[in-house]
Amino acid sequence: MPITEPNPGEYRSTLRAPDDFDAFWARTLAQARAFALDARFTPAWQRTIEVHDVTFAGFGGHPVKAWLALPAGTREPLPCVVEYPGYGGGRGLAHERLLYAAAGYAHLYMDVRGQGSGWSHGDTPDPVGTGPQHPGFMTRGVLDPDTHYYRRVITDAVRAVAAARAFPLVDGSRVAVTGESQGGGLALAVGALVPDLAAVAPDVPFLCDHRRGAELATAGPYREVTAYLAVHRDHEEQVFRTLSYSDGVLFAERATAPALFSVAHMDASCPPSTVYAAYHRYAGPKRIEIYPFNGHEGGEAVQDAARLAFFDATLAR
Repeated sequence: MPITEPNPGEYRSTLRAPDDFDAFWARTLAQARAFALDARFTPAWQRTIEVHDVTFAGFGGHPVKAWLALPAGTREPLPCVVEYPGYGGGRGLAHERLLYAAAGYAHLYMDVRGQGSGWSHGDTPDPVGTGPQHPGFMTRGVLDPDTHYYRRVITDAVRAVAAARAFPLVDGSRVAVTGESQGGGLALAVGALVPDLAAVAPDVPFLCDHRRGAELATAGPYREVTAYLAVHRDHEEQVFRTLSYSDGVLFAERATAPALFSVAHMDASCPPSTVYAAYHRYAGPKRIEIYPFNGHEGGEAVQDAARLAFFDATLAR
């Protein structure tokens, strides 16, 4: 069922970063960089667009898969869009996502470790074990920021930008990040952790103001947190402290690249006020597309067109 929040655009989050938030991510990324990126690109599919099967080293040196698509016959480096899947999805098949390559961009679509059996398939395992969790990914390792699932995924997402830049036909000075839902939350995180991006485009982003999401969402993965705390009643403070290290509100206030957000006012999975929480904190130039009568599907093809126009402007096509 859709939810209706009165005046969600007026909401301001009170979330504050843990004292060691920046040090935590500096340490995490330094540990990741200790492993060679080892980005490999193998031709996988070619018509008017060519697609490469990509493998690179993510968190802990673990292999992460992706697809890289670009117009066939490209000879000069292109601006690149790095995209992250929504919750439960993986990179899918080589020919599934060709929009950005058809528009003349290079496009890297990252697999998400351990996911890819919800609505598209994936090829990247998560070899790290954790303690008890509610089914899903949100509460995997949730009692400690060091073991939390999204520490690994966000690190993979940062390394995906480095992998894209390692391809000789990508212009590393013109890279944007984007995604819907979970992918939007990851784009916000990367926007903060990779300071020289050209653009950030989070659509109906998940992973923003986790406590409010857990309190308001009537569908989707925030409900995993609610269900976990309904059993582990004494873990509330510990859980929300861990979740703060992956919170898009805190990443937004550290990101400065031009940004295009989108929000859907009947979104039961990512309540609109959680999206506005990140939008209002965003530190760079920004604007937001609003879909008053849509749920979590958001703007779909309409937003695709808006995002392409945004990338044409920010990536100087």
